Amino acid sequence: MSAHGTSGINRALTPDRHPRVVENAELTAFSRRILRAAGRRIAAGDVDALPDLAALSAELDAAIGDAVTGLRAGGYSWAEIASRLSITRQAAHQRWGHVPLGRAS
Repeated sequence: MSAHGTSGINRALTPDRHPRVVENAELTAFSRRILRAAGRRIAAGDVDALPDLAALSAELDAAIGDAVTGLRAGGYSWAEIASRLSITRQAAHQRWGHVPLGRAS
């Protein structure tokens, strides 16, 4: 078996710098439930809340930028980040490469 995983990253040359945080999956699942509940509430007639829900899109983009910037500052490669997002490393670099380390938002 090759040292490369399915992502093409050579695990022998790419140490696991950060242990997996178990709470992340729970936090994202909770966030997903909140967003869906907000959508249902608005769909039931709370039209005035629609702009607030739409504004969360910008917040999500900023949070992803912060995450990518932090990972890059922590030594993660564009290939590692891109593989988790199911995009090419070129696409990841094009989207977030202009953001200076430590200044994603």
